[in-house]
Amino acid sequence: MTAEDWRAGGFGLYLHWPFCLAKCPYCDFNSHVAADIDMQAWRAAYLSEIRRIGAETGPRVLTSVFFGGGTPSLMSPDLVDAIMIAIRATWPCANDLEVTLEANPTSVEAGRFAGYAAAGVNRVSLGVQALNDADLRRLGRMHTAAEARAAYDIARRQFSRVSFDLIYARQDQPLAAWRAELHEAMAMAVDHLSLYQLTIEPGTAFGDRLARGGLRGLPDEDLGADLYAATQDICAAGGLPAYEVSNHAKPGAESRHNLVYWRAGDYAGIGPGAHGRLTLDGHRWGTATPRAPQAWLNQIARDGHGEIPRTRLDAADQALEYLMMGLRLVEGISPDRYHRIAGKPLNTFKINYLVDDGLLVTEADALRCTPRGHSLLNAVLRELIPD
Repeated sequence: MTAEDWRAGGFGLYLHWPFCLAKCPYCDFNSHVAADIDMQAWRAAYLSEIRRIGAETGPRVLTSVFFGGGTPSLMSPDLVDAIMIAIRATWPCANDLEVTLEANPTSVEAGRFAGYAAAGVNRVSLGVQALNDADLRRLGRMHTAAEARAAYDIARRQFSRVSFDLIYARQDQPLAAWRAELHEAMAMAVDHLSLYQLTIEPGTAFGDRLARGGLRGLPDEDLGADLYAATQDICAAGGLPAYEVSNHAKPGAESRHNLVYWRAGDYAGIGPGAHGRLTLDGHRWGTATPRAPQAWLNQIARDGHGEIPRTRLDAADQALEYLMMGLRLVEGISPDRYHRIAGKPLNTFKINYLVDDGLLVTEADALRCTPRGHSLLNAVLRELIPD
């Protein structure tokens, strides 16, 4: 592979804020509930890590910044402002730099959002998750549907780009109810929706409940497929076609930060539990950090950095990541780029088999899934991943 392969995906920065007001029962993200947060300590840690990673990466152009969590809308606007000042002093930024901040409806108020906008945030992603109160309670959410709509209205007044998340394939959710809810969401949507099937992860409260024989009413495989198909059809008809398995946008309004991941660009990860991919001195490295918030802060104070030992990714690792992430996109991957990364091409026989089966299409230098292929993506990947 070439040392500059990451440029095909760009360079982004992810900052993890690990705190929430409560832990949702389906969530397996690195989030924690804390009664007291020392904003000054967190400010010092974030700024120290920005300076350290900036010195390593040099003056490459930054295309996106993403404040994720946790609930980043619990951060003070002054803290976000200090971080953005440090970022702009560290890297040259693209003229159209995308700065996204995730927010929960319970932590949205107009003054705070105005402060984020003044700091440079230009895109907000709201964790709405459902548009009826009964399902919000089942999902362990602390907001009501009315509060979600009010938060969305506040966000629209402050930001030109607003996305929100919904979870479907919920307990006892009929297809007709999801179709109606999605039509309501489409009427609200500005330019982007993230629509995720409920997955039950080990180690979550939902996972424990399922293991004990609870959590009844989850959809079977056939209903799950119908819910997914309806999601694709309704969004496409409403002008927000899928550009990735779970993400829908007006053309040109795709999440640039997430495209960095899916196009195998470089991204720095700062904060507890944050991961990154950095190409340095011709080698690609996987970075990670301690998950516990206090452990991360303590390590920076003690060692001058907040990372655990890096992993050097070989050609096979990089090619596998490019294949698995890139085929999530409607645009697919470049077989030539895969060949350059891996040092060998994908199996032509298997590609032709999947094309004949209606799961893949090939055109010019593109290999991409059909809609049916995306619904069976794991099966497609099993065929393509080298033995």
